[in-house]
Amino acid sequence: MIDYSSLYPRLSGTVLEAWGDTLPAMIEQRLNSHRHGDYEKWLAALQSLPLLSAETIDLIDSVTVTSRNSNEDTSALEQALRQLHPWRKGPFFIHGIHIDTEWRSDWKWERLKNHIAPLTGRTVLDVGCGSGYHCWRMAGMGAALVIGIDPTLLYVMQYFAVRHFLGEQGEGVYVLPLGIEDLPPRLEGFDTLFSMGVLYHRRSPLDHLLELHAALRPGGELVLETLVIDGPLGETLMPEGRYAKMRNVWFIPSPATLELWLRRCGFKNIRTVDISVTSIEEQRSSGWMQFESLQQFLMPDDLSRTCEGYPAPRRAIIVADRV
Repeated sequence: MIDYSSLYPRLSGTVLEAWGDTLPAMIEQRLNSHRHGDYEKWLAALQSLPLLSAETIDLIDSVTVTSRNSNEDTSALEQALRQLHPWRKGPFFIHGIHIDTEWRSDWKWERLKNHIAPLTGRTVLDVGCGSGYHCWRMAGMGAALVIGIDPTLLYVMQYFAVRHFLGEQGEGVYVLPLGIEDLPPRLEGFDTLFSMGVLYHRRSPLDHLLELHAALRPGGELVLETLVIDGPLGETLMPEGRYAKMRNVWFIPSPATLELWLRRCGFKNIRTVDISVTSIEEQRSSGWMQFESLQQFLMPDDLSRTCEGYPAPRRAIIVADRV
């Protein structure tokens, strides 16, 4: 079930060929050295997925696979998919099963899709892609090749679970168990690069932006989504400890500060296309993600503040071009 053999021929003869030559050993090492205690359970869940033929597949307006199946087939499918809990990015609609994920990632996609360059024929990288939800939407916009990277093995398993039902339409999208540090320096191999929900987790945000710059081809487009605060140029929040119960939040800039960071890191034509406060309807617990979520991370009597007293999550989407 964990098979990337169809990826490597796609990289042959491209600027990504040299990286592709290193990927089999790198992926094998990552799968073997970062085994989670539930790894065998996840593999068993993948292997138990029923073989169901699709009548229709939609990657344009959603991630949906439909068919006519028996209640027995649907029950077995849901049982297998629930073994891959928690599902955080989505939603997915698979053969009558609604995977109601923690995040309404489709809302984020609606906010950004009309502000980016057409993806038709492009080679795309999605850094910190989670289960690959947005990767499928990128494919639905016509991308020729989408590579998502995320070191969390559960998310890789969720990607393979969805891909299992997409048949030929699943070709061209790959989620690898890697981080951005696993990309070669000065790769310059992607036409469009997404980094969504990653920057504030990096202890050196400027180094992250430089890594993104190096992975893009000259003239390529960056789509950056991250936490921001209200404030003037130069203002940045560094939490004393946790932010919204997250340990690994380091820097939350104002939009003007973030645009300055991008300019200093070699980007041009920088435009902030959306700023939205994250609502408890967009990020919440569900039957497919039963742990605490945003509502528990905010003050009970003041949803404009995190439980630590910081401004509640506000997220910006910035689009920029590599010089």
